[in-house]
Amino acid sequence: MGDFLAFRKMIVPVIIQIVFWLGIIACIIAGIGSIVAGVLGYGEKVGMILGGILSIFLGPIIVRVYCEFVMVVFKMYDTVREIKDTLIRQEKAGPKIY
Repeated sequence: MGDFLAFRKMIVPVIIQIVFWLGIIACIIAGIGSIVAGVLGYGEKVGMILGGILSIFLGPIIVRVYCEFVMVVFKMYDTVREIKDTLIRQEKAGPKIY
């Protein structure tokens, strides 16, 4: 708990996983709803059915790419922080004489 309060441990990776699964569920529900609306004759039938199929198959891929992009940003932050910590340790150790 102390790591969360001191911002040493990130909670965003957990939140991104939740957003990912909610996005997948939303894409599937929206796709099924669009297909059903197309079959029942609401709006343009072929367009609704095709849109629903695309939503079911391409939607999760788009959600995954978005979530991975957000995760990459946080991984870059972790890497930069590690580099900074290493440089600080090297400065404290003093100059090396060869």
